[in-house]
Amino acid sequence: MILSHMKKCLCLVSVVGVMTALTVSIPSVSAAADRTPTMQKPTDLDGYRLTLLKNREYFHALSERIRDARTQIVMAFFLFKTSGHPTSYPEIILRELGDAARRGVRVLVVLEQDERSGSTVNRDNRNASERLKKAGVEVFFDSPKRTTHTKIAVIDGRYTFIGSHNMTQSALKHNNELSVLIDSPAVADKTHNYIKGLY
Repeated sequence: MILSHMKKCLCLVSVVGVMTALTVSIPSVSAAADRTPTMQKPTDLDGYRLTLLKNREYFHALSERIRDARTQIVMAFFLFKTSGHPTSYPEIILRELGDAARRGVRVLVVLEQDERSGSTVNRDNRNASERLKKAGVEVFFDSPKRTTHTKIAVIDGRYTFIGSHNMTQSALKHNNELSVLIDSPAVADKTHNYIKGLY
């Protein structure tokens, strides 16, 4: 029993040591955004790299990848809620998606819609869709008969973001949220094919 307890302690110490070692800073992404948080280094796993994105780290990593995109951005979100306030995180993402579309990147966003009258999800997503369309983004809605609860983005056929973050100020800035960034063309291709089946 003592030996078993010691093994558990050693395992916990090893995990904490690895997690402590896996930290790196990334540069600031926007003058309007808060200071960029410290992020973990990517973990190499059989040909792909995975980075955990905690809380606000997700916004900064996604923003950076959108700004660096060269060919295509494909996203599917349950909720995209903008406020019109220029420094809010969803507003920054919306502007950056429009900037990407204007420089020739194909930008496509799939959003949730439901059958409920007076649905706030419908209201917020339709508002965001109109603004995205004006910025040159292609927007599609899923079938109202089935809920699309995804929070995913694929950029340049290489980077996949997947996790709990919606495109809301609460999720991007305030909540406890966890997502991952996967650097893998194979994963990006499978995720892109999944998104194609949503609309």
